[in-house]
Amino acid sequence: MNALVATNRNFKLAARLLGLDSKLEKSLLIPFREIKVECTIPKDDGTLASFVGFRVQHDNARGPMKGGIRYHPEVEHNEVNALAQLMTWKTAVANIPYGGAKGGIGCDPRDLSISELERLTRVFTQKIHDLIGIHADVPAPDMGTGPQTMAWMLDEYSKFHGYSPAVVTGKPIDLGGSLGRDAATGRGVLFATEALLNEHGKAISGQKFVIQGFGNVGSWAARLIHEKGGKIVAVSDITGAIKNSKGIDIPRLLNHVKENKGVKGFEGADSLDPESILVEDCDILIPAALGGIINRENANEIKAKFIIEAANHPTDPEADEILSKKGVIILPDIYANSGGVTVSYFEWVQNIQGFLWDEEKVNNELKTYMTKAFKDVKKMCQVHNCDLRMGAFTLGVNRVARATVMRGWEA
Repeated sequence: MNALVATNRNFKLAARLLGLDSKLEKSLLIPFREIKVECTIPKDDGTLASFVGFRVQHDNARGPMKGGIRYHPEVEHNEVNALAQLMTWKTAVANIPYGGAKGGIGCDPRDLSISELERLTRVFTQKIHDLIGIHADVPAPDMGTGPQTMAWMLDEYSKFHGYSPAVVTGKPIDLGGSLGRDAATGRGVLFATEALLNEHGKAISGQKFVIQGFGNVGSWAARLIHEKGGKIVAVSDITGAIKNSKGIDIPRLLNHVKENKGVKGFEGADSLDPESILVEDCDILIPAALGGIINRENANEIKAKFIIEAANHPTDPEADEILSKKGVIILPDIYANSGGVTVSYFEWVQNIQGFLWDEEKVNNELKTYMTKAFKDVKKMCQVHNCDLRMGAFTLGVNRVARATVMRGWEA
């Protein structure tokens, strides 16, 4: 099931639980605006290359639209639509004053030189500069983009509108980026896991973890869980998978990954078939890579008692049903990985105030937001007698629906 179908399905289930008016339900699903632009750049060899860039702005009832820009060859309209919608509910669950958006360019960043990427980013920004803005739509990095991409976007936008550091988040620290932003999603995963385990009278220490995906989110989550005494028994990334039932030495693994560009060949663990990582024996499974990887084919084999969705949409709805029958507790993506967008909000606030927070303040505020959001989700679970995913969806959808009605959507 693709991401858009799954997201729409979750939204409709939440709308039914909340008893939303059918006209309001339809209005909430339709994106506010979809932008598609042609980006033609001269390549380093003098030839011209054309790419398609887009931005889906889903909803702005609760504040400026917010969401990443990805550079990926399979940037596909349906998926971006789903991710923009997910951002609307995610910012509402975290209770930060934003709506949702997503965008990107259909290209393979590995095939482009640094100067080609810069030209592409600047052309894209020229095409959308009058549709984004500090109080309209605030982009951030995503797959295939990073702080440097945001620096170019900021610079290009500022040529039209004057210096505006708050127009994008995820910037380099020297240009108004926030301390703690790099670790934010992984740290949020830690706080979310702690909140869930606390509910069940457990702590991170002594639990066995499997982490699928060892990019920014997976590696930070692993580092922080390891520091808290969690035992990480298996890890995978695009290069392969490794396991050690006694627990992997994460600081050593991080050094290995830095030198070898992947977990493959790490001496402190045995290699493992990457396909089987999800069904390894553990207490807590953290999918931190791509969507749709837990499906009806493998759901029955999963041994974890808890699944923390650090990736976007890792669990298909069919797998959801199988796992809930088995008693597996799933902490949904729209809550579990909201640490990144929460610290992006802190970055935006710092830029608007022109006042930089220290890292301790960033981390403390993040913990406050993640802990409060978990309590809010649990409250919705009790009111609607539903699982955590529907608790999070009803919480997010209800907040957006209320803002929409109060602003006067029928006028």
